[in-house]
Amino acid sequence: MIRFLRRTPCAVLLAAQLAGVLLYPFLEGSFAGRQLFALFGLLVLGLAIFAIRATPLLSWVAILIALPAVVLLVVQVITQNEDLAPWASGFEAALYVYAAAAMLAYMLHDDHVTTDELFAIGAVFTLLAWAFAHLYVVVQALDPGSFTAAVDPDAARSWTELLFLSFTTLSSTGLSDVVPISGHSRSVVMIEQVAGVFYIAMVVTRLVAMNTARKTQR
Repeated sequence: MIRFLRRTPCAVLLAAQLAGVLLYPFLEGSFAGRQLFALFGLLVLGLAIFAIRATPLLSWVAILIALPAVVLLVVQVITQNEDLAPWASGFEAALYVYAAAAMLAYMLHDDHVTTDELFAIGAVFTLLAWAFAHLYVVVQALDPGSFTAAVDPDAARSWTELLFLSFTTLSSTGLSDVVPISGHSRSVVMIEQVAGVFYIAMVVTRLVAMNTARKTQR
C-alpha cells in the first residue's frame, strides 16, 4: 500500500475524495458523524500534501497553508465546537487550490504521460470542486441565506448540498437543485463556472496537442 501511495499519490487522493462523496451523507446527519467528517478532512489534507511532493511546486508552502486548517480541525474535534468549521474551510479551500495548481504543473511538466498523471486529471477536477465547496461554506457562514434549495429552502445548506452545487457548477451541468441567491454567492459560482470551462478546455487542448505531436514524430 505504501509503495502504491508513493508511485501514484494522485490516484490515492482521487480515490479518497470519491470515497468521501459516498461517505459524507452518512456522516453529516449526527454530531458524532460530523466529528468523523472533520477527521476525514485531515486525511484528505494529508493526502493532498503528499501528492504535492510529486509535483514541481513547493511542499512546504502547502504545509504552511494546511497547518491552520489542521489546528482548527483538531480543536474542533477536541472541543466539539462546530463553529470552527467555516474558519477551517477557508484554509482548506486555499490548500486545495494550491494542490490543483501543483498537479496542473505536474501534468504539463513534460510530454511524457505517466499513469499517475492520468489520475491527476481527475484529481485536479475534484480538488477544484472541494475548494469551491469550502468557499461556499465560508460564504454561507459570513452571509447566511446565501443559498437556497427546492427542499427546505430557508435552511442552511449542508456540506453535501454545497459539494453537489460545486460539482454541477464546475462540470457545467447546472441541475439547479441548490441555487445561489446572494450577490456574493453568485460571484463565487460565476468564478467556478469560468474555472470549470477553462480547465476542461485546457485538458482537451493538451490531449489534442500531444496526439498531434505523436503523429508528427511518426
